[in-house]
Amino acid sequence: MNKKITVIGLGAGDINQIPLGVYKIIKKAKTCFARTKDHPVISELIAEGVTFESFDYVYEKHDSFRDVYEEIVDLLLKMAEADDILYAVPGHPMVAEMTVQLLLEKGPQKGVEIKIEGGQSFLDALFQAVKIDPIDGFQLLDGTALRRDDIAVTQHVIIGQVYDSFIASEVKLTLMEKYPDDFQVYIITAAGSNQERVVKLPLYELDRQMELSNLTSIYVPPIQKDELLYGEFFKLRQIIAELRGPNGCPWDKKQTHKSLKKYLIEEAYELIDAINEDDDEAMISELGDVLLQVMLHAQIAEDEGMFTVTDVIQSISEKMVRRHPHVFGEVHVENEQEVVSNWEKIKQAEKGGESKTTSLLAGVEKSLPALLQAYEYQKRAAKVGFDWKELWPAWEKVKEEILEFETELKEEIKDQEKLASELGDLFFALVNIARFISISPEEALHRTNMKFIRRFQYIEERVRQSGKSFEDFTLEELDAFWEEAKKKGI
Repeated sequence: MNKKITVIGLGAGDINQIPLGVYKIIKKAKTCFARTKDHPVISELIAEGVTFESFDYVYEKHDSFRDVYEEIVDLLLKMAEADDILYAVPGHPMVAEMTVQLLLEKGPQKGVEIKIEGGQSFLDALFQAVKIDPIDGFQLLDGTALRRDDIAVTQHVIIGQVYDSFIASEVKLTLMEKYPDDFQVYIITAAGSNQERVVKLPLYELDRQMELSNLTSIYVPPIQKDELLYGEFFKLRQIIAELRGPNGCPWDKKQTHKSLKKYLIEEAYELIDAINEDDDEAMISELGDVLLQVMLHAQIAEDEGMFTVTDVIQSISEKMVRRHPHVFGEVHVENEQEVVSNWEKIKQAEKGGESKTTSLLAGVEKSLPALLQAYEYQKRAAKVGFDWKELWPAWEKVKEEILEFETELKEEIKDQEKLASELGDLFFALVNIARFISISPEEALHRTNMKFIRRFQYIEERVRQSGKSFEDFTLEELDAFWEEAKKKGI
């Protein structure tokens, strides 16, 4: 015997919305199973003598809607083994109805035919209620699983499944990540029925509206003002394209990959300053400046027909997934060291494995600051065992380099080449110590530079307060100001 579940839609909330064919099917049925009895049409049909059994009790058993829907579907499929089932859902079975999607997925696996008889969707009535034309573009999203990045703010957004104030609160918080707090939204209940109600209110009040049910939807109009779109990536891309366009900025249009190099370095160091100062506002600004450099390079490439920012994003996304198999795959790691080891192996494999003719040091960027370059060279050499086994022999090497540099300093006739060579050796040895104790030499020196600026500015202020000039102070007196700054924690 063929097993079958027939699914019908009860419309948005009015018995007059039910197609005649669906109405006849319901009237002929001995029993109709409903996902929920919380629907105006069901009470009207019960008054006409139709018997309903609902799955409302299942909602009390689970914390997630997914689990609720899974159990309802399993129960329906099990009952269908004994007899054909008529199953009723709000609206249209194929619109915003997860149980139907699960039935279509699981039914064939259990040998159960799933027949969709239709019904009237709430969408037509909703479009009419808020007077919008969907041809402009719209999204239908699930309020129980709403994600910020799914929302297209330039389209009409309809959010269904907003059953209660908890879901409304979650929807509100998600929407507030994309829209202003006072953005005007609409709560539509029982669209198209004689109980239809449309309430317009600011977004921040969304969860304070208590008349919520399974007939409730949220409508969010498209954002029209450009300034409200500045947080969207597509808008940034448009702005950069316009700056480089025919009617754009002469300076931006003139730039090339090479001309922008110095700005990228400057912006990176300004960001480092903001990080060192723990200045969140400055970090926002400086990260934006770094992003601007990325966008300009990508736009230049797009103008030249080489690549686009989409290619850049795709490349880094693929790389991050590929190099993190312990997150996106099945690889297991115990600690950070294993993560780094896996990263290097994957990186090497991407480059086609080790070449017998290519140096381990070949991949270190020539444009790196010298301290960072030394750090990278030493790190790579250490991977094949060319490294001190312990810290203290490395420190003895620093002292040895100091003595050699001191010897050159004591020469009556100083050889600048030798002095530079010995000073370079000393720096290199100090970088080795920094690497042993996991401190970035570049960052350490940068921090000292910033400390020098603060303390020297304190000296300048003390000199100004005295009404004298620097020439009126001895080095000892200026050094006393330095010590004052030091004691003040400057």
